[in-house]
This record gives sequence, C-alpha cells and structure tokens, in this order.
Amino acid sequence: MIDEDGAQLGIMPPTQALMLAEEKGLDLVEIAATANPPVCRIMNSGKFFYQQAKRDAEARKHQRHIKIKEVKFRPKVDEHDFAFKRRNVERFLLDGNKVKSLVIFRGREIVHSEIGREILNRLAVELGDTVLIESPPRQEGNTMVQILAPKKEVAPAKPKAAAAKKSDGKKTGETKKAAGEPKKAASEAKAASAAAKSE
Repeated sequence: MIDEDGAQLGIMPPTQALMLAEEKGLDLVEIAATANPPVCRIMNSGKFFYQQAKRDAEARKHQRHIKIKEVKFRPKVDEHDFAFKRRNVERFLLDGNKVKSLVIFRGREIVHSEIGREILNRLAVELGDTVLIESPPRQEGNTMVQILAPKKEVAPAKPKAAAAKKSDGKKTGETKKAAGEPKKAASEAKAASAAAKSE
C-alpha cells in the first residue's frame, strides 16, 4: 500500500485501504495487479488517468508510422514506365516508407521468371546506396516480390546555412553603416567650416 505522497504504508486488507482513501477524500487505485501481494495507491484517479492519457497522446505524436507502398511492374515494362516507377520508389523511400516492388506474370509469362528477377535487381541497383534490400526477389504464385527499405534517414535542411546567411546580412548592414560614417563626418566638417567663415 502506497499513500498519496509515495510513502509505503505496508500490507493491509482491502477494506482498511479503502477506509484510508475515503478519509482523505481520494481513490484507491491498483497499480500493479500482477505483484504478490497486489500494489495499490491512494490518489486522485481522475487526475492520474488524465495525465496518463496526455502522456500517451504525446508519445503517439512523436511516433513515426512506416507504411508499405506497392509498386507493380510487368515483365514487358517499357523504359519510360520503369523510370517513372523508379522515381516513385525513390520518393516513397525518401519519405521513410518501405516499398513492396512486384512483378506480375500472366499466363505463360511465368515460365520466364528470370525476367522479373532482372527487373527487381535492376531497380535495386539503380536506387544505389539509398536503399536496403529487406527481402530479395522471391516467387509468390504468379508474382515476384522484393521489399525495399530506406537505408538511412534523410537529413533535414541544415540550420547553419540559414544562420550564416543571417550573419552575412548583419555584416553587410554593418559595412554599409561603417561606409556611411566617413561621409557623415565630412559633411559635418564642411558645415562647421562654413559657419566659421560666416562669423
């Protein structure tokens, strides 16, 4: 048994624990049901469950959900279509998703399964170092499947570049200001000499 301040109250029967909680105007919450004996705590259950829900929501917000995108090829895929689909695969990988690339065979095309393997191998080779082959080409009925995953996270735009531009802007402003100061001093000197002559 634990009280609202976290102090250990020792082992006691449930009725006594409930009475203690009621005296303090709080709730008795079982926090470790599998322990022997079970552990209970005196607390404000409404506040506790609200804070727990808030923590869970915050944790979910920072989770990255990886999706598996599908890209389908045919054994007789033409060059333009292959290039277009390869660009799609690149985009999916850059977004941090996995890609399931399929070659679908129809009828007697299944006899030439090596064509499908060549297409999937070519795709992996052309994507280069940005891709990790999670599952190499394998035959599944009338389709050949390969699963690709991004090798590393895409680095975000470096804030240093923006900071450098900002500091350059400040320097430029300071230089202009410094350049303007001699002109200002010269005009002030001219005005002073004109005033002396008039006197």
